[in-house]
Amino acid sequence: MLNHYLKRAGLASLVSATVLAGSLTSGCANMSDTDRRIGTGAGIGAVTGALISGGRPGGTAAGAVLGAGAGWLYDREKKRHYYYDRNGRRVYR
Repeated sequence: MLNHYLKRAGLASLVSATVLAGSLTSGCANMSDTDRRIGTGAGIGAVTGALISGGRPGGTAAGAVLGAGAGWLYDREKKRHYYYDRNGRRVYR
């Protein structure tokens, strides 16, 4: 019985590693600055929430939500320091 659970966990780990490797190789090339900052905040928040809560799903989800909100706020603050001119170039204030 234990062997069955170990095999199942191994398959889940393999699938997770494959998905992670695929997402790392595709990168964030097609994402906007806002999307990258929100995604980074959600990732950092999820890891922090998991560490604080001992891996409970609720704590991980709460950390991800708070991190995404923090990433969005950081993006808003960064955008206060530049604007785009009529040619589409970013101009810093």
